[in-house]
Amino acid sequence: MNTSNNSSLLKGSLSVMILRLLEDREKMYGYEITQKVKDLTAGEMTITEGALYPALHKLEAEGLLTTETQVVDGRARKYYSLTKTGHTEAAGRIADLTSFLENLNLVLKLKPSI
Repeated sequence: MNTSNNSSLLKGSLSVMILRLLEDREKMYGYEITQKVKDLTAGEMTITEGALYPALHKLEAEGLLTTETQVVDGRARKYYSLTKTGHTEAAGRIADLTSFLENLNLVLKLKPSI
């Protein structure tokens, strides 16, 4: 998958990906999120900072994420974690996207009519 050519696909699912990663881990910082996606997809998906941080800020504004700044090696690092509402919303959005992908897959597997 070439994400540079499929940025609209990534953009539409980025918030769900973030919520899922944070559901799995207690907290993550931005660069860690980008690297985890890259690792999980064997480099097939890369998330740029220009896409990630607006998505994180939007989720935070929606009350789904909370932030905590910690100093690591003399540098401030902002960690993101799910709020209680974020946990509930993550489950719903993941279920919705999973259902959508299952239905999309059915359509994509159609054989041409003879």
